[in-house]
Parts: sequence; structure tokens; C-alpha cells
Amino acid sequence: MTFAEEYSKACKDVTAELERTLASVDPEQLMRLRDEIFKADQVFFVGVGRVMLALQCVCKRLAHLGIKAHYVGEITEPAIKKDDLLIVGSGSGGSLFPLGIARKARTAVDCTIVHIGSNPNSEMKDIADFMVRIPVRTKFYLEDEIDSCQPMTSLFEQSVLLLGDVLAKMIIEEKQLDMKGLWQYHANLE
Repeated sequence: MTFAEEYSKACKDVTAELERTLASVDPEQLMRLRDEIFKADQVFFVGVGRVMLALQCVCKRLAHLGIKAHYVGEITEPAIKKDDLLIVGSGSGGSLFPLGIARKARTAVDCTIVHIGSNPNSEMKDIADFMVRIPVRTKFYLEDEIDSCQPMTSLFEQSVLLLGDVLAKMIIEEKQLDMKGLWQYHANLE
């Protein structure tokens, strides 16, 4: 097999996994997340590693839609309040930092907390108001998880990013936002 053929096969494998994964997300859970975003005064995101990078992209995209969005730890992070939303990204639902932040948000301000993850039986189930499940392979190898040919949790991180972009597209359509007008929220010191 040539490199070009290997590349073509790898692309098909990865995109097929993503298509299967996105199709497996419960639209009711996603609609509930959209509704919570609409209700919230501000939306905060927390995760670690590659999940946090994907969530930062989603955070930025929501900001491009005129939504007050922040990620936990940013230098200009404002205080979270009761009428805000915390989105916790963790495939396993047991990552120390996101779990700790979720606990603190629950006890300190009791804001709405949504877990985007794969493991529905994690410690997050007792903290989050609800979960948007992306049922892909975690380190626990649960029986109903979608397997992946990619290393570790790549499929989860990619799915978080794409799910965020899908949700942004749906918000644009729901609110009938003018695509050209969205540039007012884009960085202009570049």
C-alpha cells in the first residue's frame, strides 16, 4: 500500500468513527444543553489536556455568537454566579481538576452544571444536573462504548470539538444570526 493509500484509508477510518459517534449522541441531551446555554448569563468550561483544548475552541465559538463564555483558569475569568452554566468536559468523569471545580461550583454558587463525557456512572453523575453523553472508548472500556482505531481518547476530544461546532451552527439557525454580522465578535488585533 502506498502512503497516499494509507492516508486515504486513515482519513476514512477517522471520519467514519466521527460520523458514527456524532450520530450516537442523544439529541434530547444536546437540546437541553442548548436551552441551558440560552438561559445562562455566562457559560464556563472546564477540562484538562486535549479535552480542555477542544472546550476552549467551543468556548471561543460561543463567544463569536455573542455569548459570554469563559474557560476556568483564563487570566480574565470572572466570578461564576448562580445564573451561570458550568460545562465540565471529562470522558471518564473522574479527572481530578474538572471534578474538583464541579464540586466547588455546586457548593459555592449552585449554578447549573452539565457534564459532557462518556462514562455515565462516574462521580460526575452526583454533581451534574445532567449529562451529554458521547459514548466513545474511555480508559474503563465500558461495554457500550464505541471503539476507536485512534490512540487513547482522541475520538472523544474530536467529538467534543465537532459537537460544539454542530451546536453553534444550530444556535445560529435558531436565533437567525447574520453570519456576516458575527465578525463583530471576532478578534481584530491579528
